[in-house]
Amino acid sequence: MTDVKIKRALLSVSDKAGLIDLGRALARHGVDLVSTGGTAKSLRDAGLDVRDISDLTGFPEMMDGRVKTLHPKVHGGLLAVRDNAEHVAAMQAHDIGAIDLVVVNLYPFAQTVAKGASRDEIIENIDIGGPSMVRSAAKNHEFVAIVTDPADYAELIAALDEKGGATDYAFRRRLAAKAYSATAAYDAMISQWFAFADLGQSFPDMLAVTAKRKEELRYGENPHQQAALYIPNGPHVHGIAQAEQLQGKELSYNNYNDADAALELLSEFRGGPPTVVIVKHANPCGLAVAENIETAYERALACDPISAFGGVVALNQLVNLSVAEQVIEIFTEVVIAPAFMPDALELLQTKKNLRIIVAEQPTGGQLHMRSIDGGLLVQESDVVETPVDSWRVVSVATPTKAQLADAAVAWIACASVSSNAITLVRDGQTVGIGGGQQNRVDATRLACERAGERAHGAVAASDAFFPFRDGPDMLARHGVAVVVQPGGSQRDEESIASANEHGIVMIFTDIRHFKH
Repeated sequence: MTDVKIKRALLSVSDKAGLIDLGRALARHGVDLVSTGGTAKSLRDAGLDVRDISDLTGFPEMMDGRVKTLHPKVHGGLLAVRDNAEHVAAMQAHDIGAIDLVVVNLYPFAQTVAKGASRDEIIENIDIGGPSMVRSAAKNHEFVAIVTDPADYAELIAALDEKGGATDYAFRRRLAAKAYSATAAYDAMISQWFAFADLGQSFPDMLAVTAKRKEELRYGENPHQQAALYIPNGPHVHGIAQAEQLQGKELSYNNYNDADAALELLSEFRGGPPTVVIVKHANPCGLAVAENIETAYERALACDPISAFGGVVALNQLVNLSVAEQVIEIFTEVVIAPAFMPDALELLQTKKNLRIIVAEQPTGGQLHMRSIDGGLLVQESDVVETPVDSWRVVSVATPTKAQLADAAVAWIACASVSSNAITLVRDGQTVGIGGGQQNRVDATRLACERAGERAHGAVAASDAFFPFRDGPDMLARHGVAVVVQPGGSQRDEESIASANEHGIVMIFTDIRHFKH
């Protein structure tokens, strides 16, 4: 594969960043510049000689710009194999000149959707000619260079200067790979818009998902595994992947996983009182709602201080010096908050390995995807609602207002714990969490053991129904006052009977929140 001297370039870009510098560099190497519409105007305004695409094709730009580069003299100039005698003869017979460089970035479809444009405007921002040129040039990368990202202009200019106006094959091949990724992402965004926004499909026949690598991670779940973080193309929920890191080593695969779990749980208390979540191994080991953020942290930590060691702390309020003084008392991997007071940040930064993250609570609502061998599992987000007024009290005893408030906290927390899951809450504070068990009795036992005496008067939540009364019996023996669960077991009456025998409250929510 040989270097190819650029004699003619076709430029047609929506994003004009860096365009003039590139145009000047091409002109310096004697390149014939051909362009379209606004791109041509920008180049001319900068004093550069440019030919309109209509001069090349012999046809005017027409139909409001829908048709301008869709012409044999464009695509013939891009697709012709330069060392194929038949191709060369066809070029000569039809007066088709070779095009050696294409610079294209596509109509701003995603940006148009994001700004809430009308359907007609969105449709008009579906690029046709651009992707067609990109694909043609990329296919023929042996002879043609295709640039789709302004970030690559500097490298292109450097290559031209180094090689006297030519590009080498390795560079063209890399550009071609990137170009096909760009058109794939672009088409995926359009496909998603049609499926989800325009047609209202929850699960379209074809799910087009593309993402851009943000960073390679130090390793995956284990040191021998490689890993990377990708950001979806097009509109998406902003979460831990978009957060700002103020200090500390790069987030690891496990850090991201734990931080995501912490923010997801914290988001359930969006707009609520001061709340702190502590997560370890993607499961909460402490959660508290309080009158101030200092108390919330103290009480969240008190749930399970052993498990909190090396965990992730997420707070929904400004971190002040008092909270910072508490946080640095134990080893913490990551602390996340919407903002930090300067003196609090200064103190936290004395812990050099502490990762300090500024992040807003995610809004949720995106599809959740999980790969399995040979496939992809996709589901809606599990939205945890707490309509306590509509929950069914199935016991003789009825809850107090304060107990219902604790039931709501316990229910939300339980949905974030790996199943089987039991959470105990008292006065807005988790006092015992048992999760990740193969049976509900063991989950109940763990929660009660971790709570100890704090189980007395607490509210217990179960992420799914109790298949037998042994779970409610155990909770009652530890002094639990209220049990909130989905209900729906064939033995519900046995669980209700247990509650009534022990004089405790039992509430059915009629919905479960498994988290496998």
